[in-house]
Amino acid sequence: MVKPEEEFNWLLKEEVPAVLKQLQDILKEASRRFSMPSPGLEGQLKQENFILGSSTMDQVKGVLTLQGEALTQADINIKVAKSSQVMHFAFRDDKQWKLQQIQDARNHVNQALQLLSSRDESYHFKTGAEVNKLMDAVMLQLSRARNRLTTPASMTLPELAASGLMKMFTPPMPGDVMVNFYINLSKLCLTVYQLHVLQPNTTKNFKSAGSSVLHNPGAMFEYSNTKFEVSHVHKVECVVPWLNDTLVFFTISLQLCQQLKDKISVFSSFWNYRPF
Repeated sequence: MVKPEEEFNWLLKEEVPAVLKQLQDILKEASRRFSMPSPGLEGQLKQENFILGSSTMDQVKGVLTLQGEALTQADINIKVAKSSQVMHFAFRDDKQWKLQQIQDARNHVNQALQLLSSRDESYHFKTGAEVNKLMDAVMLQLSRARNRLTTPASMTLPELAASGLMKMFTPPMPGDVMVNFYINLSKLCLTVYQLHVLQPNTTKNFKSAGSSVLHNPGAMFEYSNTKFEVSHVHKVECVVPWLNDTLVFFTISLQLCQQLKDKISVFSSFWNYRPF
């Protein structure tokens, strides 16, 4: 009969390195998704076009070009509620918009990879605590990576009005339209707010809206000494397949880490009494 002590040594010597190798392979795949090369173009990232809002009902339609973590082009048509006229905006040629969520998620994946490759391949873990410590550190980075994609930043309407995004377009955005881009899970989202100015005599019930990912019609705010109310909100979105892949990779990797921790805890009575 195999003694638990021998079984535990086998776990540390054989299974731990095998799981770490598997984790590295999965996370290398995930990291690769963030920087897919452009076919035939050396050193260039692949450009992908996404169409947001395609039905005839949509008040907003956008064609967004994503290259890694950057939106390199945005072409937006907005049907104005009152007049049914269509306004058209596009990024200026010299501008691109970094999607901080994608950049941060990629950085966390790369930090997890660094943690996994910080030891020599022949390194032999001595205690379960040592393995747990590494798993906790890797899981923290993976949870952060996932949270960046699943939790878009909350913003106040004045923050949005002041954001550099408003200065990216040609023709310039009029004062009564604001846009925002963000990632939610595997979706690229575009929100357009149409505003109207509150006349000085109507501001007695003025209440500034707080911070939110998506503001509702009726939300009020003050910017540059003018009080505004959101009259219409349009949100269109589109799935980015490779972001979906990365989220699946994060889930599998987190499960692998947890399974290894669970196996080690079964033997905890053996290493609790050893010097760490």
